[in-house]
Amino acid sequence: MASFYILISIFLWSSLGVVVRLSGVEIHSLIFYSLVVSIIVQGVIVSQKKYRKELQDIRKLKYPVILGFVSLSNTFTFFYAFKNTTIANAVLTHYTAPVIVAFIAPFFLKEKITWKLIVVLISASTGLWIMLDGFSLAEGHMMGVTAGLFSGVAYAFIIIFLRTHSHKFNPLILAFISNITIAVLLMPFIKELPLHALWSFLFIGVIHSTIAPVLYFKGLQYVTANRAAVLGYLEPVCAIFFSMLFLSEIPGIHTIIGGILIIFSGYLTLRDKNS
Repeated sequence: MASFYILISIFLWSSLGVVVRLSGVEIHSLIFYSLVVSIIVQGVIVSQKKYRKELQDIRKLKYPVILGFVSLSNTFTFFYAFKNTTIANAVLTHYTAPVIVAFIAPFFLKEKITWKLIVVLISASTGLWIMLDGFSLAEGHMMGVTAGLFSGVAYAFIIIFLRTHSHKFNPLILAFISNITIAVLLMPFIKELPLHALWSFLFIGVIHSTIAPVLYFKGLQYVTANRAAVLGYLEPVCAIFFSMLFLSEIPGIHTIIGGILIIFSGYLTLRDKNS
């Protein structure tokens, strides 16, 4: 049942690209109003007594604030990738994150560099090269692919940050303060409320930012982090399926081959941590 919770959360998250594409609003507005919905829902939960105690130590709040800054970079570039290249390209480049983590972990977490890590980096780099070889600047995909790769880098630093500091917080508190930080950063750029996209704000705020994380954290109570990470590699598959179903996007051969190499390299990274 625990793995089922994680699979459901992954299935929900994998629809994000389609919602972003169909929303028809600017990225900063989509992120802001979705976060407002999420903050309201999470705020009701956090207002309970057992959570309020964790908000009293102001000194500790600097960590979720820092996380908010990095998360904004990750979310903005990921959404930009969704809007400026195919869903498959955006998700697969974003999923270089586990490989990037393996590369930077020795510098931040003092983890060792192994021969398997070298093989993983070569495999992922080859996959990216194959994907990029299938594009040209004239096709308009390069900026989206680059944004997807940057979102992978930002997400990798989020993983490193969470490994270092997440034990100090309840996950809901961490997400709540981080979301508030992002909303405050985006507020000066918000000029209007696009009511035609209200459905997308509610969908992302409730489904992607609240229900999916709760299910994921519930599953993590009984499933190892490494197993959850391996299950997470179903997200690109589901995301590509949704893009084919709702957007009629058929992945090209370069995307398929490059994506397989990226996913395989991520799997090797996670398997190395299990050994």
